[in-house]
Parts: sequence; C-alpha cells; structure tokens
Amino acid sequence: MKLAKFVSRYCVDKEEKFRLADHDPGDTGGLDIDKKEAKELLAEGISRLSDLQERLYAQDRWALLAIFQAMDAAGKDSAIAHVMSGINPQGCEVHSFKRPSNEEYDHDFLWRSFKRLPERGRIGIFNRSYYEEVLVVRVHPEALAREKIPPNLVDKDIWKKRFKDIRAFERYLARNGTRILKFHLHLSKAEQKRRLLERLDTPSKHWKFEIGDLAERKLWDKYMFAYEDMIRNTSTPDAPWYVVPADNKWFSRIVVAAAMVEALESLDLKFPSVRGAALRDLKNARQTLLAERGK
Repeated sequence: MKLAKFVSRYCVDKEEKFRLADHDPGDTGGLDIDKKEAKELLAEGISRLSDLQERLYAQDRWALLAIFQAMDAAGKDSAIAHVMSGINPQGCEVHSFKRPSNEEYDHDFLWRSFKRLPERGRIGIFNRSYYEEVLVVRVHPEALAREKIPPNLVDKDIWKKRFKDIRAFERYLARNGTRILKFHLHLSKAEQKRRLLERLDTPSKHWKFEIGDLAERKLWDKYMFAYEDMIRNTSTPDAPWYVVPADNKWFSRIVVAAAMVEALESLDLKFPSVRGAALRDLKNARQTLLAERGK
C-alpha cells in the first residue's frame, strides 16, 4: 500500500515522554491530493484488507482486535464504516461499548470485554472499550463509585494499577494469537466545535447531537491529560497505540486502513494447503463432477 511508509510516524510503540501536544490533529502526512485521489488510496487499502481478511479467516490461527478511542465527533463511526466496507461480515464483528449495565457493574472492569473478543480467524472492532475505565471514569470520579469496588482498594494508585492490568491483559491476548491495534483519533478542539455546530445546523444530523457533548467538551483539558497518560502507559510492542490525525477524515481513514493492512501482512497469512489423502479426495470429487451427464 502506498501509504505504508507513513504509518510508523503515527505509531507510539513505547514512549514514556509521549505528549499529545507534539502531534498535529491536522497533519496529512505530507500528502497533497484531491478528494478523488484520497478515495482511490482508501479503496486500495480496503481491497488489500479484504484479501487479507479472507486469508485470516481461512487460516483460522490469528485474530485481529482493533480498538477505537476518541473525543466526541472525532469520526470513529465513519472510520469504521469506511475502512471495513469491503470486509466479509462473517469474518468481522463491531461492538460499541456504552455505559455499563447492572450486570457489568457486578464484575471486574475487563469482564465485559472478554465476552466480545474476536475468535481466531476474525476481526473484532471495539468502538470504545475497556479504556473508558481510565478515561471517562477517571474524568468522572462518580462513575468509579458505581463500580462497587471495596473502598480500601480505591487508592491514589488505582490508575497505575489499571494500566498494569491492561498491559497484562493485552500481553496475554498477544501470546495467544490476537494481534492488537489501538487507534486514538486525535481531534482538535476547534474542529470538534465545527462538527458539533454542523450537527446542530443540519436537520439530518440532529440525531447525532447529545446535550451531554457540551458538558464533556468543558472537560477537554482533563480528557487530554487522561488520554496522554493512558497512551504513555499502555502503548507496547504487543499492543501499540496509533495517534491518528483526525481533523481530516479522509486522512484518518487511510491511516487506519494502512495500519490494519500492515499488521495483517506481518502475520504472513496463507490459505491452508491440502495434501495427501485429502488432496486425492478433491481430485476424485472433480472427476465425479466432470463425469456427470448434462448440466
């Protein structure tokens, strides 16, 4: 894929000094292309991703988990819809994590994610995820109180402990054949304002707007701190974060597609080969079909 050489610049492998301020939400990787060229580049990635997904499904050894986290209006839904548009639905499942249910509150914070992990041979998409537990829950302490954790376990180091648990969880998944990619769609505050106003000014987009979006916007600085600390503490070689510039949707979609293609290509996926008695059975089946009379 033509954009592959750009993907590494957005990958945070392990960087303790990571700062969101060093990443431009409006970056386009030096690409100077028009809308038609952007569509062609994305189409190239979607086509390659479709081929790799078929091999992933057929080989039935690996799974791919892609996690999307971002502020409101950053384009998670549209990125997922566009990038996954060429994927066979049988080999992919998208799950959006909302506010936990009463049943989920009665379990540990990773429990509901375990239930939604992709099977071998499949791609799983998490639209928001267990990372809400170190983002929204951190910014809204009252949410932590609803989790019924024994008070003596809620101390000043709870976020460090959760980071440690998440790293261990993702290492476990990686050791068992799940390739993990995590995308933070990095949106500027100015572009979020523009998109929220567009939702208010366009009747067909009114349904996308929630009054709570304004309250969350007022907590922008707290969220930026939480995102920065999260990426700094949970980006690892086994499960890297990609800080994807999100002010230009066409570019964020291309980066996501390129990262997924690169990850799947690294697995050296192949269609299963048939040998011995099984191959002889196939040849006999072919002869049987050819020997049939008529159509």
